[in-house]
Amino acid sequence: MKKGYLGIDVGSISTKGVIIDEEGNIVSSHYMWTNGNPIEAVKSLVFKLKNGLNKDVKIKGVGVTGSARKLIGTILGANLVKNEITAHAVGTLHVKPDTKTILEIGGQDSKIIIIDDGVVVDYAMNTLCAAGTGSFLSSQAKRLGVEIEDIGNIAISSKNPSKIAARCTVFAESDLVHKIQAGHKKEDIIAGLCKAVVGNYLNNIGKGKKILSPIVFQGGVSKNIGVVEAFKEELGTDIYVDPNGHLMGALGVALLSKNEEEIDFDFNIVDLKFTTSSRECSGCPNNCEVIIVKKGNEVIDSWGNKCERGMLVK
Repeated sequence: MKKGYLGIDVGSISTKGVIIDEEGNIVSSHYMWTNGNPIEAVKSLVFKLKNGLNKDVKIKGVGVTGSARKLIGTILGANLVKNEITAHAVGTLHVKPDTKTILEIGGQDSKIIIIDDGVVVDYAMNTLCAAGTGSFLSSQAKRLGVEIEDIGNIAISSKNPSKIAARCTVFAESDLVHKIQAGHKKEDIIAGLCKAVVGNYLNNIGKGKKILSPIVFQGGVSKNIGVVEAFKEELGTDIYVDPNGHLMGALGVALLSKNEEEIDFDFNIVDLKFTTSSRECSGCPNNCEVIIVKKGNEVIDSWGNKCERGMLVK
């Protein structure tokens, strides 16, 4: 029986998963929408990963990252729960060891990771503005009556990209409407949107960062050739986009789980019922909101308390 390792990256928009072998090769992978329900998304994801797997593999490590990592790590009995920065860096360096800069743009989150000699030395993540994310592009594509998958090819057909304000979502949307009313060509507006995403990203997340080559661009937006070309033009250098760039977080935690104490993961976990609830603890003046996770009627974990009294909340 061969050993395998499961890595899951649970984001607000999408959920990604991989199973790797002992050499770190991806033997099964899947990408799907979270749809506001990370528990059900992960159960479906695990089922899909199992179906894409050879029968003679036993999962000995489970790593989880992403915005819902604590919750999903608890449910899966993971032997590793890690932040996105470390996970993306490890996954990317496994694929491209000479990487110095990682540009990552997802549905609602964006980040930049600066690497020196294989070690993360600096990073930044977006805060409130969504103008440099995939959700912004998706909403503007809908406004223009264009499928999000077609934006990239339409953008690179433009000969004269429109200038779209890149400071924030509100200004960008207002500027886009103005350009439509002024009669700008659709391809020019779309090319301008791609450039606006890049401008917002570099002026906010990338501000003050030393962006050096080799540069790797990943996340769902890296599939958009229009944004890739805008980054190349703005930075004046080539950008590497791996076909599995959207899986780098999942790959990273799968690799990291290999270094932890081995577990025996049971795929039948997808048949179990998990529920979450929240309670306010009144045991002290903090009034902490405690998150409770149950498997059936059994409490398997809780968090959010600032003192031991919160552990009594069921």
